[in-house]
Amino acid sequence: MKKIVVLGAGMVGRAIALDMKTRCNVTVVDINPDNLNKLKQDSQWITIKQDVTEKAGLERVISDADLVISAVPGSMGFETLRRIIESGKNVVDIAFFPEDAFKLDDLARKNNVTAIVDCGVAPGMSNLLLGYHNQTMQVDTFKCFVGGLPVERRWPFEYKAPFSPADVIEEYTRPARFVENGKIVIKEALSDSELINFEKIGTLEAFNTDGLRSLIKTIDAPNMIEKTLRYPGHIDKIRVLKESGFFSSDAINIGGISAVPLEISSQLLFEQWKLGDMEEEFTVMRIIISGKENGAPKTYIYNMLDKFDPVTKISSMARTTGYTCTAAANLFLDGRFQRKGICPPEYIGERTENVKYILDYLKNRNIVYTMNEN
Repeated sequence: MKKIVVLGAGMVGRAIALDMKTRCNVTVVDINPDNLNKLKQDSQWITIKQDVTEKAGLERVISDADLVISAVPGSMGFETLRRIIESGKNVVDIAFFPEDAFKLDDLARKNNVTAIVDCGVAPGMSNLLLGYHNQTMQVDTFKCFVGGLPVERRWPFEYKAPFSPADVIEEYTRPARFVENGKIVIKEALSDSELINFEKIGTLEAFNTDGLRSLIKTIDAPNMIEKTLRYPGHIDKIRVLKESGFFSSDAINIGGISAVPLEISSQLLFEQWKLGDMEEEFTVMRIIISGKENGAPKTYIYNMLDKFDPVTKISSMARTTGYTCTAAANLFLDGRFQRKGICPPEYIGERTENVKYILDYLKNRNIVYTMNEN
């Protein structure tokens, strides 16, 4: 059996490890023993307590891996990916780091490494589907709306996060890039809000976030945008915190003690946003791709709605993110995708059989993308 090392045993990392264990020997690495203990409750695991920011320690735990899966927080994602590549290990990465992954492309090619990056739900599946249609039609417009939300709307934020609050705050503060009329436009995150109705869910609020990522470089379409979804009213509360300096990374002096507002806010919001182990939540996604196909106007609309699985006790966001990652990992292990260098999911989507493989893989886990065309 192949040996897989999963870096990060948070909610998404655990879902990845459980799924990969059906066909591989899996080692899970995390600095937090509580995260590792949650895995041990379910089965016999090889778990290693290790700070992966320590270069020697990281190299040691991945030394005999056939494939590494990085599910670490975004703040440490880029350097972790660099060190994995320097070790000559193939990798699938879901860390939402702010740096440009293509800066590691030459390094990956030099080390003969396949590095599949941004391989979650969005970025991830959104890239895959656009990459596919970009081969078969002249794309004019790409829109992606996506969000993960609790079923119970609890005041004040009506939001819960299955991953680090710091990563969510990063999504709210990082300038949003999108493409309009062939030009890159940069606006503040949380801008251009609009209300959109979703069947079985109701009305949600969409706002700009920096979700296009690699698509800005790899896809030559004149109009592309991604927006995040929340319950209406959520972003007004976040704007108040943002404008009041709660997300600032500049230290301030409080009674002679230096403190960073972002770090304090992350700690406070952790309790507000912490998703309970059995808390019901859902992930909703809509992708609209339009343009010309065979000379005629064409639009494809994909919808996905997934919910917490009470049987496996795996959250929807962990399922939709983690299983996209494991689908790509298995695609690589099956020898179906071997391209070297930095490989965002749109590269995988360039081949029809790869798209079918991943959609079927997700469908077998009850994550279904429905498609309508007109």
